[in-house]
Amino acid sequence: MTLTDAEYAYLRSELGEADRADLDTRYQRLGSLPAVATEVLRERKAALVSDPLAVTVQGVATVNNAENVKALERQIAGLDGAGDSGGEVQPPTLLVRRPMR
Repeated sequence: MTLTDAEYAYLRSELGEADRADLDTRYQRLGSLPAVATEVLRERKAALVSDPLAVTVQGVATVNNAENVKALERQIAGLDGAGDSGGEVQPPTLLVRRPMR
């Protein structure tokens, strides 16, 4: 089971640039696209929280990753809900305006 081009494109839309071979290996092990994306995002979150979330150099710069952690948590939560679909990527729904009467 290897990633198709469409599946790889989906993962890139969730994760940004990512190594296809790494994603392929994870997909073979985990079996679903949301699980792959969730695992990568959890690793990114773990890397952020392993260091201080905020660092200030007085009068020079402040770096605060708290909002980045929150954003990753929201994205992970959204993917966890996608796990109920059996790992299938659902195509977008096209909404068409009906003519007015």
